[in-house]
Amino acid sequence: MALRRDLHAHPEPSWEEHRSTDVVADRLRAAGLVPRPSGVATGLVCDIGTGGPLVALRADLDALRMADTKDVPYRSTVEGVCHACGHDVHTAAAVGAALALARVLGGASGERGGRVRMIFQPAEESIPSGAPRFVADGVMGDVQAIFALHCDPAFTVGEVGVRTGAITSAADMIEIRLRGPGGHTARPFRTADLVHIAARVAVDLPMTLARLSDPRDGVNLTFGAIEAGHAANVIPTVATLRGSLRALQRSGWEGAAKLLPGLLAATVEPLGATWELDHRPGAPPVENNPWATAVAERGVRAVVGDGVRDMAQSTGGEDFSWYLDHAPGCFVRLGVTTPDAVPVDIHASAFDVDERAVPLGARVLAGMALEAIDALTRPLELT
Repeated sequence: MALRRDLHAHPEPSWEEHRSTDVVADRLRAAGLVPRPSGVATGLVCDIGTGGPLVALRADLDALRMADTKDVPYRSTVEGVCHACGHDVHTAAAVGAALALARVLGGASGERGGRVRMIFQPAEESIPSGAPRFVADGVMGDVQAIFALHCDPAFTVGEVGVRTGAITSAADMIEIRLRGPGGHTARPFRTADLVHIAARVAVDLPMTLARLSDPRDGVNLTFGAIEAGHAANVIPTVATLRGSLRALQRSGWEGAAKLLPGLLAATVEPLGATWELDHRPGAPPVENNPWATAVAERGVRAVVGDGVRDMAQSTGGEDFSWYLDHAPGCFVRLGVTTPDAVPVDIHASAFDVDERAVPLGARVLAGMALEAIDALTRPLELT
C-alpha cells in the first residue's frame, strides 16, 4: 500500500519516470535482487531465478498529464500530472510479485526452478510508446511467455477479467493539416474554403473509411479537435484536425493505414487545397494467446477462485501488444472498485482504487508466472 501511495503522490509523465524507476529499483535491491537499467530513457528490468523456462511480467510506470481532483492524503503533488489509469497499482503489484517470486525461484534456497523477468516499462501512454523501444533493446530475448494486468473499474475487488483473443483495440494518433491561399468569405469560389473542406474531412473521411473496411474489423476514425480561422469574414490559410484511429482487429488497423492517404486526397484536392497527414501508429490490438490465456486463468483462479470473469473487448489501446509479437502472452483485467460503489472510469481526474486490489494484483501476477513456468516445464500436458 505504501509504495502505491508514494507513486500516486509523485506521478511522472511518459519518458520522465526517473524517480519512479529509482524507487522501484531501491525496493528490488533491498530484497537482494539486481535490477538493471532498461537501455532506454527510463524504466528497468530485473531477472529472478537461475535456471529453467523464462517468463516475463510487465508493469507500466507513467502517469497522465491531467489534474488529480481527489481529496485523499496521497493526492498528486505534481501539478497537472496524475495516476488516473492505475499504473501506480500495476507497478506496486509487480514489485510485490517480484518479492514473492524471489523467495521461491532459483538459487540454493529456492523452492522451485524457473525464471521470471520483471519489466517495468515507461511511456505506455505516449505515441510512440515504451514497449517497442524495450523490445528493440532486447528485453524479450529468450522469453517464452509474458503476462500483465490492468486496473478495471468495471470489476470489483476480487474479480479478474480474462478473455481469449483480442482484448483491446489498435489506437493511433492522426493529425491532418490543410492549406490554401485564403481569402474573403464573400468570395469562397475564388479560393480554397478551408473551413468547409475541414468540415468535409471531419464528416466524410470517417464515413468513407468505415465503408471501405470490413465491419468486423471495427475501424473507427474520430476527431477530437479542429482548428481553423479567427475572423468571421476571413477564409483561413491553414486548418488542422486531430483525432484517433482505432480498430478491433489488426487486419483492419493495417488496412486503414493504407486507405487514409488516398481517401484524404480524394476529399481535399478537388476543392483546391493541399494536405499533410501525420499518422502516428500507436499499437495493434492486444490478442491474448489461447495457450497463455488458459495458463493465466489457472493462475488467476488459484488466487480469486470463482472471481474469474469473462469480459468484452475494449476499444482502448494498450502497447502490451508489441510484446506479443515475440512470445505468447495474456493481459488480464484487475477489479479495483469497492463493492456497491459507483465506478469511476480510468482517465477521469477522480479515479481511485480500493487498495485491497494491490496485494491481490501481486498474487495474480505471481500466480500467472508460476503457472506458466509449470506449463513450460511439462509441455506435454498442454496438448
